This record gives sequence, structure tokens and C-alpha cells, in this order.
Amino acid sequence: AADPEKLIAKADKLTTLSFTRWNADWRNATALYEQAAIAFRLAKKYEQAKDAFERASKGQEMLSSPWDAAKHMESAAALAKELSNWKEVSDFYRRASELYIECGRSQPASDALAKGARALEDKSPEDAIQLYLDACSALEDDGKEQMAFDLYRAAASIYIKLEKYEDAANLFIKLALAADKGYAHSQCKAYLSAITVYLFAHDFKQAEKCYNDCCQVDAFLNSDQNRAAARLLSAYSDGDAEEIKRAAQSSTISNLDHMIIKLARKLPTGDITAFKRGAIEEVEEVLDEDDLT
Repeated sequence: AADPEKLIAKADKLTTLSFTRWNADWRNATALYEQAAIAFRLAKKYEQAKDAFERASKGQEMLSSPWDAAKHMESAAALAKELSNWKEVSDFYRRASELYIECGRSQPASDALAKGARALEDKSPEDAIQLYLDACSALEDDGKEQMAFDLYRAAASIYIKLEKYEDAANLFIKLALAADKGYAHSQCKAYLSAITVYLFAHDFKQAEKCYNDCCQVDAFLNSDQNRAAARLLSAYSDGDAEEIKRAAQSSTISNLDHMIIKLARKLPTGDITAFKRGAIEEVEEVLDEDDLT
């Protein structure tokens, strides 16, 4: 039960070069930093504990042990969260991720970024989205695309909360591309999710374009998700609000993520008469009558 402040002082002395100390003793100093960090954390002195874990992390780096350095950096990040220091939360989890990558471990590297993202979702949502996307990249760079699906969905959920529907739809399309190698069911659900988001944003034109693009993918072309999307778009083209509501209640849509189900249950979100089949041609004909050229 040594005084953690004395442990820190002793460790600092071991790493400070002087006329009598030409080489830093990182091995013994790191052990002291680790002891101090645990003692501070037990005493709920989170600021001092955070600082001690940072120093312990540096010590493990100096000892060429990036795995242990990453673990300590994650501990520092968790304490930064307790202290509501959101910038440090992001910085520390990013550093932990970099250290895991040095070990050649993409999964814990991605997990560290995801932990940071979850901590920041409410306080700094844009930063959280970027952490989620970087977590996806860490997995995809290592050929583990299937492990990134939940991360894409988490980032899309934040975009929906921010009412950035186009960005959310784009993320579902990215998810679908990531699922292209043998994960047809996830891919088809992602495409249907993107189309639903566009419709909720009252962007029928983009929803239709997305649908047509998706139909170039064989897996989607023959899927229940294709049929659900086609039924929705057909109801919009008919200007049939009641059919849109019925289509949005389909079992296929009910098997999507909860956030997408919530959007679908609110369809249609605006005046659908402009989307009715033939409405665009009628507008063009009126314009032609006024054409004096």
C-alpha cells in the first residue's frame, strides 16, 4: 500500500537522465507507474490515475511492448471518459488502436475505436461517426469486412439521429458493398435500408435510382428485400398512401434494424402526388405549351 505519489516520483527519477544516470530505467519505472495508476484508480483519484496510465503506456512502448502500451492507453481513455474529457477520450482510444495495429491485431484495434465512438455518441456525434468508420477500415484492411457490419449500422444510426439522411443511406450502401463477399442477406437488408431512408427523406428520385442500381446485383434482384422495395416504390408511383403504409408493415421491413423500422412506420412523410406515375409528364406538357421558341 505504498503512496502512489511517491511511486510516481520514484519512477520519474528513474527515467530522468543526469550526470549520475546516463540511461533511463524504463523497466522498473514502468512497473512503478503501473502500481501508482492502480492505486490512484482504487482511490477514485481519476485525474492522477489517468496520468499514471499514460506514463505506464509510454514505458511499455519504450520496452517495445505495444500490446501492454495499448492496454494502458485504453485504461487512460476510460478514465478520461469518467472525467468527461471528450477530446482525450478520442485521442487515447485512437492511440490505443495504433498500438494494436503495431501488434498486427486489427480486431482489438477496431474495438478500441468503437469504444471511443460509443463514449462520444451523445457528446460529439460527428467524432463518433468518424471513429466508427475508422474502426470499419481497420477490419476491412485485414479482410474482416463481415465484422464491420454492426459498426456501419451504429454510424448510420447517429446520422439518422442528426437527420442527415443522405449520409445514413450512403453508409448502408457502403455496408452492402462490404457484404459483397458472401454475405448476401446482410447486403440485401442494407440496400433495402438505404431505399427506406431515402423515402423517409422524401427523396423518391434518389430512392428509385438506388433501387435501379441495386437491381444490378444478382443477390438483390432475387431477394425478398427487392420485392419489399419494389412494392414500396410502386405504391409511391401510384400515389397510394394507404398502400405505402401497408408495404412499410411487411415482414421483410420488420426484420430490418430497429431504427429503419421506425422510419418505415412513418411513411409517407410528405405529399406524394408529385411522385404519382404520369405527374412528371403532365408538368412537362404544361411547360411545352408555354414554350414560345
